[in-house]
Amino acid sequence: MRETRNAQSSIFDFYAEHEHAQQLRGLSELLDEHPIALTLIERDFNQKNVAKTGACGLSLESIFRCLLLKRILRVSYRQLSFHLSDSPSYRAFARLRSGHSPSKSVLQNTIRVVSADTLSQINQQFVLHWAIEGELSLDTVRIDSTVTDSNIAKPLDSGLLNDGVRVLSRMMANSAKRTGVKHRFTDQRKKSKSLSFQIFHAKKPVKDALYPKLLMCVALTLKQIERAIEKTRQESIYLDAATIWCEKAEHYRSLLLRVVDQTQRRVFQEETVPASEKIVSLFEPHTDIIVKTSREVQYGHKINLATQAEGFVTYLNIENGNPSDKSLFMPVLEASEKDYGCLPGETVADGGYASQANVQLGREKGVDRTVFNKRCGLGYHQMGVKRKTFDRLRNFRAGIEGNISELKRALGMGKAKWKGYDGFVAYVWSSALSYNLVRMVRFSSA
Repeated sequence: MRETRNAQSSIFDFYAEHEHAQQLRGLSELLDEHPIALTLIERDFNQKNVAKTGACGLSLESIFRCLLLKRILRVSYRQLSFHLSDSPSYRAFARLRSGHSPSKSVLQNTIRVVSADTLSQINQQFVLHWAIEGELSLDTVRIDSTVTDSNIAKPLDSGLLNDGVRVLSRMMANSAKRTGVKHRFTDQRKKSKSLSFQIFHAKKPVKDALYPKLLMCVALTLKQIERAIEKTRQESIYLDAATIWCEKAEHYRSLLLRVVDQTQRRVFQEETVPASEKIVSLFEPHTDIIVKTSREVQYGHKINLATQAEGFVTYLNIENGNPSDKSLFMPVLEASEKDYGCLPGETVADGGYASQANVQLGREKGVDRTVFNKRCGLGYHQMGVKRKTFDRLRNFRAGIEGNISELKRALGMGKAKWKGYDGFVAYVWSSALSYNLVRMVRFSSA
């Protein structure tokens, strides 16, 4: 049984006089003014089978506040559990019942239920309310893109091959406990790990000689997992557990086959494999390869976002692949019209978005001024502005660099640490939502 809100706050709840504690008090009051967030979160938990009787778990209000607290503090679930049991200010903010201190597993199992769509809608509701109340303006927006890294090691073919051998061999070794079916197989983990280590430290002629040996380990493991999957399907009496085990084994097997293919093409055929066909992690296969001009290669997802004059994030989208910035300009305007019912009067974007087509489409939409900080062959007349207006908007655009910096350094958006694509998107949106809420508290108290 799970409540939406705690029925009554404890008389022993209090906030310290410290600046951080007072900021949490202001954030708590802000959340109390907008109960719509709990209504949206309730839909995620209604999809789970929760008994109507029994002990009360964390309320939806406490879960949401713990999520925000985790993003603001940038701590692990274990550290968050300690803070909630140790600090009266954190307990008061999280609205925990007297004597109740959630464990790290409870926090993880509840916080991760909140979906990315829910967090996105909550952010939209807050921004829309603030705009209607006149607390922020949507007349001028600035657009830029950045990259959020996946939580993976630097990808190497030898490392990915070794990961595949390790995971599939471990599954076969643990199959008796999971499915009741014991598999006899030749364990290649030790040999694979040694070869992967040697390849990592070797020069090219030695690597070329070692890769066939590593691929032989992989081929043997793939053959063994095929037999194991078939045997499990036929002999296991635990049908649900066997189905889950087989699906997981098939998943990693298919990914390992892709790694074998790209290794053969890159190492033996010396072929340049397109980024869209590469796999850089068995555990985060959704990860894209992002190359921005001559900068270092990044592994994660491209984030297209917009902020307004006070620095609030009004638009954010996690892109698939590495699309050109030029194609990401109009979605910002279309989302503004859809989500907030209005278009900005002025938009300014990075030079990568610059094109005459975007200027023309912006005008047709109803945007008065569309400016790019690097003109890229566009004259002032083509953008519909004078030199003075261009300089003002270009200087205004520079502020989004600070917004992105705060998102990454203060709210942890530089690297998404939640598993899977859904976890990646939810992590990014939780950072953006926490950023907007903390920013509004600062503005309100200024």
